[in-house]
Amino acid sequence: MSRPGRMRRPRAAQRGAGGLLTLVLAVWMALVEVFWLPLRVGGVLFPVSVAAAVAANVLMPRLALRLSGSRLVAALTGVAWLVVVVAAMIRRPEGDLIITGGGATGVVNLAFLLLGVLAAAFAVGRALGGPRPPPVSPDDVPARRPAGSGSGGVR
Repeated sequence: MSRPGRMRRPRAAQRGAGGLLTLVLAVWMALVEVFWLPLRVGGVLFPVSVAAAVAANVLMPRLALRLSGSRLVAALTGVAWLVVVVAAMIRRPEGDLIITGGGATGVVNLAFLLLGVLAAAFAVGRALGGPRPPPVSPDDVPARRPAGSGSGGVR
């Protein structure tokens, strides 16, 4: 039984659903960003996909960690984005190519790739390097952490 005022940790099914939801959302956002790359407003290239890639790649690992509780799922959001982007750079049998390199479009595409990967790496590093949640006892109450720094030495 949980105490009033304390937030309960999500069950395994809720964590699994949260992880799946964030991975699907990460793939969907990557697809939208890739198809926004050639966006032009009034004939002028409008690089909204670069800003969307940075924002999504910074927020998705944190959201995945919060909903799933898994650092692996948090890291997979960045991997999913990269897989979609690399797949968009491969020429199809029909000759279609989504991410091209040339002129102003090539500069926007390069900025998209560079800033998107940097944002994902930064956010995944923060998610993986954060403090671990306390272990939970069978009655759904967080266990107490041991005192000290954990280094074994006296400070």
